[in-house]
Amino acid sequence: MLAIFRKEVGSFFNSLIAYIVMAVFLTTVGLIVWVFPDSSILDYGYADLGSFFQLAPYVLLFLIPAITMRSLAEESRNGTLELLLTKPLQNRDLILGKFLANWFLVLITLLPTLLYYYSVYKLGNPEGNVDSAAVFGSYIGLLLFSGVVVAMGLWASSLNDNQIVAFILGVFFAFIWYVGFGSVAALFGTGLAAQILSWAALDEQYRALGKGLIDSRNIIYLLSLILFFLCLTYWQVEKLRK
Repeated sequence: MLAIFRKEVGSFFNSLIAYIVMAVFLTTVGLIVWVFPDSSILDYGYADLGSFFQLAPYVLLFLIPAITMRSLAEESRNGTLELLLTKPLQNRDLILGKFLANWFLVLITLLPTLLYYYSVYKLGNPEGNVDSAAVFGSYIGLLLFSGVVVAMGLWASSLNDNQIVAFILGVFFAFIWYVGFGSVAALFGTGLAAQILSWAALDEQYRALGKGLIDSRNIIYLLSLILFFLCLTYWQVEKLRK
């Protein structure tokens, strides 16, 4: 697993992929948080990172599938996946190595945004007048949300050898789980089905963690989603091995 992890991380940083992803994400959220008048912290008049945490998931919905689309699709298209599967390498190690490498890249991309928190902390009146618990709860939610989307994107990449198709499927799965479930729940009113769909939606879990109270149920659900999509990927790779 560590060999796959190192190989994937090395390939990211030896190409333009990692740098393009980081540049696009940081530029986009930077403009949203500090420049655009409708969402700029400087125009709010109070220290808050709500605009960042509200819009960052939508940016990641597109960027993460762009990272993961090549993970297994490119290996399959180039014939290197079959080569890997003939080696004494467990499917579990292959999938976990690729998953952790992709998730690590997202983590590295998010790290510079801690400067936003530092800036808001300093801009507060008085200094430090910011809800730190909510900020770090939102970061935990954003990291777990990213893990779920990475797992979805990895599964999408295992379904075929076309990177563009893998990207479209990854965006579709993530969008449905983040926005679709909540929208469908609204159609059911206040019944049991609406409550189940609303709770299962990624945006509901993400907002719950952003309140600053870390509920183990939210953590367990998001980790379970990651495991679920990794299992789907495992079964797909297992089919290719046979």
